[in-house]
Amino acid sequence: MTDESRGIGGTVGPPWSVDVLADLHAGVLGEREAAELWPLVNADPEALAIIEALEATTADLAELANEPVAPMPAEFAARIDAALAAEMRTFQASPAFQGTPEGQEQVAPVVDLAAARRRRNKRIGWGAGIATVAAAAIAAVAIAIPSTRQPDTGGIAQPAPSPVGPSVGGDGGGAEALVGKAIGVRDFGPLKTEEQLDACVAAAGLDPDVRPEGIRPVNVAGKDGVMVIYTTGKLAQFRIVAFGADCGPGKPAILFDKIIGQK
Repeated sequence: MTDESRGIGGTVGPPWSVDVLADLHAGVLGEREAAELWPLVNADPEALAIIEALEATTADLAELANEPVAPMPAEFAARIDAALAAEMRTFQASPAFQGTPEGQEQVAPVVDLAAARRRRNKRIGWGAGIATVAAAAIAAVAIAIPSTRQPDTGGIAQPAPSPVGPSVGGDGGGAEALVGKAIGVRDFGPLKTEEQLDACVAAAGLDPDVRPEGIRPVNVAGKDGVMVIYTTGKLAQFRIVAFGADCGPGKPAILFDKIIGQK
């Protein structure tokens, strides 16, 4: 069986790189590259076995959507009910509920928790239930009771948030291993929007109209960044450019720029 540790820069042909076959199976390679590879793959039993395994895995994952969803465990349902009840008590004690300065009562509609629990048990499965109910509770409280209170840190300075994304070296060392899973991804990370990334690309002298093969957050020697993957016109070869989180118009803030794959 092919060594799965070989990356996108592996040999195109026997012995096959699993990443190259996965990209071919997923349809992310260009039409010309795919047209060149499929006849070679179809003529190689080992390559076909890998393609068939990928196809079977894809089918198995698709079947998960049809699996029954387990109900939410009772202990989590009870904790959510308790949190909702506590927030309702807080709201009822607030000035917004008690009345205006002129004494006019502003009564908010109160939801019957028992009825809500019955509806919840019918509609919410364990997988999505916790996130959905918790998000709804937070949103409702934020709208009904605007708060300006800051969290009490006891006078102790809080550490800065850690950089996001997988770590690579300052020169991009190790980025090759991330390419296979980044193809087709468009996660702008700390840059947040495509427009901000386009400004960084233009500042670096690249063409923002060229669509990257993949975009994902990356931690470059402890610095937040975004890794952008471009094709080079050569089979299984890519150009990887990483921009810092502070890049923008006139400031490319390039963390590394390298070519990977076949030379």
